[in-house]
Amino acid sequence: MHPLVERLRGTLLPAVVTPMDSDGVIAYDALSAYAVTLTRHAIGGVAVWAHTGRGLYLSPGDRVKVLETWRAATDVPIVAGVGVPKSVEAPTLQEAADATVEMALAAAAGGADAVMVYPLAGFNDVADGHAQAVALHERVAAESGLPLVGFYLHGEAGGYPYSPALIKDLLSLDAMLGVKTATLDRAIGCQDAIWAGRGTGKLLITGEDRMYGPSFMWGADTALVGIASAQVELSAAVLRAWTAGEHSEFLTASDRLDRFAAATFYAPIEGYVQRMLWAAEWEGLVPAAAAHDPYGPSLPPGERALVIRCLEQLHGQ
Repeated sequence: MHPLVERLRGTLLPAVVTPMDSDGVIAYDALSAYAVTLTRHAIGGVAVWAHTGRGLYLSPGDRVKVLETWRAATDVPIVAGVGVPKSVEAPTLQEAADATVEMALAAAAGGADAVMVYPLAGFNDVADGHAQAVALHERVAAESGLPLVGFYLHGEAGGYPYSPALIKDLLSLDAMLGVKTATLDRAIGCQDAIWAGRGTGKLLITGEDRMYGPSFMWGADTALVGIASAQVELSAAVLRAWTAGEHSEFLTASDRLDRFAAATFYAPIEGYVQRMLWAAEWEGLVPAAAAHDPYGPSLPPGERALVIRCLEQLHGQ
C-alpha cells in the first residue's frame, strides 16, 4: 500500500480555485496569498488543476506556474487533476488518453505527489469503456510514476459513470490511492461507489458537495471537495466530528455546510466555481479583481447576493 493512503486517510483536501480576472489572466500574487492562507488550516493536502480551479482549461504554461506556486507555499501533498475538458475533448479516445498522460507527466515534473485522472466522456461511446478506463489508469501510472486517484464524475460536467465493478478493478491496481465520487445528485450511485471500495484498504474519497455529510455515513473516509476552496474550516469540522464520533457536532456542522452548499451548488452546476470565488472574495481569501470564472456560465447578480447573504447568516451565528 502506498504511504500516501494512510497519510491522507481521514483528511480534507480542498479542490482549490485559481484567482483570475474576467479575461482568464491568472493573478499569481493573489494565488500565492490564497495558497499561504488556505494551508494554515488543518488539511491533509490540496487538489490543483481540478474542476474548481479550471485546471483543464488553463494553458500548459499556466498549469505549471499554478502548481509551482502551490508547491512553494506548502509541503502538504498535492494532487493534480489530469485529463481533457468535455467541451474540447480530443476527437478520439487515443488522443484524449495521450493528452491525459502528457498532463500527468507535467504534474510529475512540477512536483505533484499524485494525480487525479478525469474520466473520459468518450468511454460512454465504446463497448469496452470499462477496460479502456482501467488501461488509461495503468498507463498514466506507468508513464508518470505517480500514484493515482480515480474520479467518478457524472452529471453536467461530463465524465463516465463508474460501475461498482470498475471501481473494484481500479482499486485493485497497485498505483491507486482511492476513488473520488462526484455524482452531484445521484445518491444511489454515490452509495454504490463507496460500498464497492469497502475492504480494499484504499481511500474512499467523497467529492460530494451536496451529499457531504451523508457520504461519510455511507462509508467515505476522506474528502476532496470544491466547497472547501472557500469554506475550508467548516468542511474540515464536518469530517473531524464524524471521525471522532461526535455525532451531535457532526449534525450541527453538516447543517451549516449544507446551507452554504444549497446557496452555491445548484443549476447551472457549472456556476458553482463562480459562486465559490464570490465566497472566497467575501471571506478575504482572494481580491475582487481576481474573483472571476470566465469559463463558466453567466450568472445573474442575484446569485451573488444569495451567496453573501448565506455567509452573513452563517458568520452571524
